[in-house]
Amino acid sequence: MTARIFKPAKNAMQSGTAKTKDWQLDYEPEQPRTIEPLMGWTSSGDMKQQLTLHFETREDAVAYCEREGIPYQVIEPKERVRRQAAYADNFAFRRVEPWTH
Repeated sequence: MTARIFKPAKNAMQSGTAKTKDWQLDYEPEQPRTIEPLMGWTSSGDMKQQLTLHFETREDAVAYCEREGIPYQVIEPKERVRRQAAYADNFAFRRVEPWTH
């Protein structure tokens, strides 16, 4: 029952960064998922897989794991690369692909 501590990535469908400030603790699956033969649904008997805990800081999440005796793995967030772009760059002379109408 290993826990993963990480910062969730931003939602790909929106440009905002809501719900990405807190650290999240998820448990790794202890047993594989099985396919139910009659309906074909995927199921698992592992209930810890449904549990998600949120913490304000990484230290709080690590302290919780150490206090409860849970082995954990911390995944550091990757720095976001922002490319500055202006609308005027669409019409720049140095543009590789020429502008056509």
